[in-house]
Amino acid sequence: MAALGWLTPRRRSATARSVLAGEASAEAARKTSQELEELAHVAAPGTAEPDFPVYGDDQAAAFFDLDNTVMQGAAIFHFGRGLYKRKFFESRDLYRFAWQQAWFRLAGVEDPEHMQDARDSALSIVKGHRVAELMSIGEEIYDEYMAERIWPGTRALAQAHLDAGQKVWLVTAAPVEIATVIARRLGLTGALGTVAESVDGVYTGKLVGEPLHGPAKAEAVRALAAAEGLDLGRCAAYSDSHNDIPMLSLVGHPYAINPDAKLRKHARTLDWRLRDYRTGRKAAKVGIPAAAGVGAVAGGTAAAIALHRRRR
Repeated sequence: MAALGWLTPRRRSATARSVLAGEASAEAARKTSQELEELAHVAAPGTAEPDFPVYGDDQAAAFFDLDNTVMQGAAIFHFGRGLYKRKFFESRDLYRFAWQQAWFRLAGVEDPEHMQDARDSALSIVKGHRVAELMSIGEEIYDEYMAERIWPGTRALAQAHLDAGQKVWLVTAAPVEIATVIARRLGLTGALGTVAESVDGVYTGKLVGEPLHGPAKAEAVRALAAAEGLDLGRCAAYSDSHNDIPMLSLVGHPYAINPDAKLRKHARTLDWRLRDYRTGRKAAKVGIPAAAGVGAVAGGTAAAIALHRRRR
């Protein structure tokens, strides 16, 4: 870890937690990568052919953010829907998840308070459950809610790296178990995600370090690159969020995918590559009131809950 003596105690502590979270995520990702890379890579239809990567460059890899980059919406929300269906928590919690998802989709950015709330909720929900149980459920939830929300264009970019013989990693604040399921289903190498503490295979309700978000993602990529013998200057990274600028800035080939306003501006200033696979602009830019958008999402969720109750 670099010397941190010049920082205030609070900043030093936050930096140390980011490094711890990044290193823990890199270690967890490497444990699963060998199994995943043995699986067949399933090609998906794409809408864009990248002019990169370089074929046969085994010191290069690609790092993809998950939420709104590879997948429409937030993985933790879709996972929450699946856990609700399996009676892990009550209706009021699902309404809160719906509000967070509505904000994410309409604003196009991650809200720190929403992320904190989602993290705390997820930890309390899984406390006492076995890691193997959540992994098994994650497989089912992927088929139910996530598979149809993968962006084909981003999937094609990932496939191009795989076809070039390079490793491809998801890098996300979502729990590493969920991220690993998604990576395996997409035929990717593995995943870097938030690591929840477990003892004897049972979740304790605590994190190792902090959520893999912002600077922690950069630390995870740095740690994994060192362990894998990668040259970050020859690697690529992809994200939609300005929060991932630290990760994007690490590599020689940064891409802004479906970027939020801050990332779009930053990418244009630095002449980074831009890709936008959304069919339309955000609701506020096409004249749909934000409240109407929130109401539509919340209303759809309420209808789903009511239908679920009638079927019981």
